[in-house]
Amino acid sequence: MAAALAAAFVLAVQPAQAGRYASIVIDAQTGSVLHAANPDARSYPASLTKVMTLFLLFDELDSGRIRMDSKFTASAHAAAQSPSKLGLEPGETISVENLILALVTKSANDAAVVAAEGVGGTESKFAQMMTRKAQALGMRNTVYRNASGLPDTGQVSTVRDQAILARALIRSHPGYYKYFSTRQFVYEGQPINTHNRLMLRYQGADGIKTGYIHASGFNLISSAKRGDQRIIGVVFGGATATSRDNHMAQLLDKGFAKLRRGGGVEMASAETEAESNDDLPDLDDLEAAAQAAKAPAKAPVLVKPKPASSKKIAMRAPSRAANDDDDDDDAVGDADPAAWAIQVGAFSEYRPAHKAASDAAKKLGGLVSKASIDIDKAGKGKKALFRARISGFTEDQARAACKRLGRAGKSCKPVNPNA
Repeated sequence: MAAALAAAFVLAVQPAQAGRYASIVIDAQTGSVLHAANPDARSYPASLTKVMTLFLLFDELDSGRIRMDSKFTASAHAAAQSPSKLGLEPGETISVENLILALVTKSANDAAVVAAEGVGGTESKFAQMMTRKAQALGMRNTVYRNASGLPDTGQVSTVRDQAILARALIRSHPGYYKYFSTRQFVYEGQPINTHNRLMLRYQGADGIKTGYIHASGFNLISSAKRGDQRIIGVVFGGATATSRDNHMAQLLDKGFAKLRRGGGVEMASAETEAESNDDLPDLDDLEAAAQAAKAPAKAPVLVKPKPASSKKIAMRAPSRAANDDDDDDDAVGDADPAAWAIQVGAFSEYRPAHKAASDAAKKLGGLVSKASIDIDKAGKGKKALFRARISGFTEDQARAACKRLGRAGKSCKPVNPNA
């Protein structure tokens, strides 16, 4: 029966989604595999790419060639990267430490390019350094073409390789790994919160990176430590950020349980997954479908990205197949593109914007139980504008929230992620 149900999933799940799902959990101490599903299927790492960018930055710091207070300058190429970004302007300088913080929290694409150019001279040369490092670490199926993870047809990796990378970083740079635990940092007076929401709620979690482009789905590397045991999990191909996080949490739970039992590798199969994980979110349906269909371990064809632009990119849900033959596949960083927001005002300073959003959240009560305050900064200097927003709604919730605030005489408008 379980195998039949798994086979049925193949009909219900888009082939591109089933084919790009993969996961792995390893023991960080020994490197032994505790769980694996399609571990060597090549796909797109998205912003997990920035883990390697940071690895090379940490190497440079250890060598003494740069320091935390070293200043790198943003080029026009760096400033033109698509969001997520800090909004750096050509000629603007930023410290290495702020680059690190921007990469681990906001997953800023402009910061990634500034780091790449500061170390490698050009982003393309830095990508060659990244690939050589990957080969040296034993990441056999990984090729890097840029420092950010923005769409590139030649930039591919696997969950096994990303687990190898995370383990090597933790072992080689334990002092710098602590940056991945950063929940918030302040840049130019603006607090920036981490995108890694699973880290905030999972017991023992202390990093490391989220990622999303349309062709990859929602990716995640997580590491958690309980007592003297640490495990690392990697998921590729989530349908949403929330389902990916929930799935990872259960994979980590299973990993710790297996360590306690002294168990070895578990290769996911249609039957075992369907029988034992009926209550898991949709990623497990994808896992069962992928195994039942015996999806080939090769990377899909990624659409060609548009030239980088400083214009803010609209966010869209991953509703199309990963190999759709068009060039409308803009990256959106790590935020869930299915999440609506509401805007309750726009201000020239951060503090009143945050107060307006906080006051609105208090009035909304239970409607914001799964939402968060998100102050969106546009422009620089005296022309900067701080949009007071609360994000994390469905469309119906966003419209209901604005209706409630409107009845209270408060300004509010729903913000469509696809607008």
